[in-house]
Amino acid sequence: MMEGAALRFMLMAFAGWWSDQRQAAVAYLVEENRILRAQLRGRRVRLTDEDRCRLARAGQRLGRRLLRQVATIVTPDTILRWHRQLIAHKRMYAKGRRRRSGVLAEIRWLVVRMAEENPTWGYTRIRGALKNVGHEVGRSTIARILKAQGIRPAPERPTSWQAFLRAHWGAIAGADFFTTEVWTWRGLVTYYTVFVIDLASRRVPRRRLD
Repeated sequence: MMEGAALRFMLMAFAGWWSDQRQAAVAYLVEENRILRAQLRGRRVRLTDEDRCRLARAGQRLGRRLLRQVATIVTPDTILRWHRQLIAHKRMYAKGRRRRSGVLAEIRWLVVRMAEENPTWGYTRIRGALKNVGHEVGRSTIARILKAQGIRPAPERPTSWQAFLRAHWGAIAGADFFTTEVWTWRGLVTYYTVFVIDLASRRVPRRRLD
């Protein structure tokens, strides 16, 4: 029991001594800073952005009350304002990175889709199509995207039957014919009917052949 009380007393004494030592160290640094400031003779201290960030991080941990006691270069309000700006900049940077990531994913998707649906399109043609939808992308970037997806350049790119039909659908027509047996005064006559259909519009042109 006595040993426990003695240990607590020693810990309290050490804690008090350590607190006094820290306060003395802070007081010394404050005085040293004031002396250095006095030697500047009123000249303004020029701080870099890195200096402001360091002071903002350290000052935020102290809080306004302690800053009033130790801050001499700038006011506590300025230090805390710098910290708020630092947090806002960090959030804006993170949001910007997410937005850029989404745009890059969309560009990659568009490049691959354009190359697959238009086998004859080269890097320049794809670049122009992307520009039409608001994306400025270089030819080298398009080449890297297609290479990463295993898609070869336009002259070497194979064309599937589906891709060929999609690319030329507006110029393709289907044709067929059928026969009809008709009794006439000359006997049984076979009539041949030929028809053509525009595949894109599904329209059948009408024309009579005599």
